[in-house]
Amino acid sequence: MSVPPPDVATSPPSPPDDKGGMNVSHPRTPAGMIGWSIFASRWVQAPLYIGLIAAQIIYVVKFWKELVHLVVDFSSFDENAIMLTVLGLVDVVMIANLLIMVIIGGYETFVSRIRMDNHPDQPEWLSHVNANVLKVKLAMAIVGISSIHLLKTFIEYGTHESELTSTEVMWQTIIHMTFVLSAIGLAYIDRYLSPTKDDGL
Repeated sequence: MSVPPPDVATSPPSPPDDKGGMNVSHPRTPAGMIGWSIFASRWVQAPLYIGLIAAQIIYVVKFWKELVHLVVDFSSFDENAIMLTVLGLVDVVMIANLLIMVIIGGYETFVSRIRMDNHPDQPEWLSHVNANVLKVKLAMAIVGISSIHLLKTFIEYGTHESELTSTEVMWQTIIHMTFVLSAIGLAYIDRYLSPTKDDGL
């Protein structure tokens, strides 16, 4: 006579498979407590991102100060002075964008998930952010900021009041090209490591 199979629903649960891992959800052993402490240490970075938010507020104040100065005294500015002031405003905006990428992307990647799924205001790049994508985007932002500074240098160098020397302009150009090559290298490495992944860059 055949024996009926045991009821799966009433069978006792199998013992947990202890392979030496660290259960950070419910630490009950010294190893688990160590793992939980290491995992929780990521929150040490949270005050750093809050500090960057404060730095962004300072840049907002600087932006409006420069804008008010441009609006009030624009009649006494020549074309080059207006262009340099506008480039300074663009520079502040690009640095603020860089701060946003570091704050949101860094927090999302290294501290904790930001629950913004299906939120209408969610940035497009945040849906596929990771450490590699963040590095490439930061490198591209730095290249943009360096381009603004280099353009300001060229404009100032063309004025009679400029104190810049050709050597200083040359070194700024070399530094800018170093940033460009670094960004290209990071993008190539990211594509090489994940050739089938679309990071939206």
